[in-house]
Amino acid sequence: MKLVKHLANLGYGSRKEVAWLFREGRVTDAAGEVLYADDPLDHDNVRVDGEPLDPPPGLALMLHKPAGHTCSTKDKGRIVYDLLPARFRLRDPVLSTVGRLDRETTGLLLMTDDGALLHRIVSPKSRLPKVYEAALAQDLRGDEAALFASGTLLLESETTPLLPAELEALGPRRARLTLHEGRYHQVRRMFAATGNHVEALHRPRVGGLDLGDLPEGRWRALDAADLERLFNPETA
Repeated sequence: MKLVKHLANLGYGSRKEVAWLFREGRVTDAAGEVLYADDPLDHDNVRVDGEPLDPPPGLALMLHKPAGHTCSTKDKGRIVYDLLPARFRLRDPVLSTVGRLDRETTGLLLMTDDGALLHRIVSPKSRLPKVYEAALAQDLRGDEAALFASGTLLLESETTPLLPAELEALGPRRARLTLHEGRYHQVRRMFAATGNHVEALHRPRVGGLDLGDLPEGRWRALDAADLERLFNPETA
């Protein structure tokens, strides 16, 4: 692949705009030597305005999503892409969210431009555990753990019961819930089925990955060790 096309695919601009970066001498190698559009591609050695290139295709990242942002590129309000470098919205392949967190849910959101990786994570066969912490409007009744673990709970308008899920009470109105599937607004609908209402929802963990000390609104790229932990939660 030509260097000019590589930079365009990373979102540095259209082919024409990237060509201007080369003409203005803004694309160099690590030693400061000017590069040209048809030079051989050596991603790690390329600099734009003195800065290393964004991660190459195959990017996977975790974002600590704050409340008030949607997992969309089309919403007119705040979106999760606003929390990333502006170029990331222009990448080819597209950087997509791995599933969604609703607007008011906070916590760990995965994103990738690797279609095979995305499919592996969201595939029902993976059954990656997803951990949520919920603040509730009313006290727990006491029978929620047994109901959620039964594998018989049927949500409104659905015909297939939920997979068994684990609930741990953290207080009269706080609970930690571990799911092994991802249905639309699942946690909120599960508590609604018990007559309760989720007032705040946070996801600290997916598979073997947790947010750690990643501040709200910040992101970091995932490496091979992170992906290993993601798919092997028992070793995390």
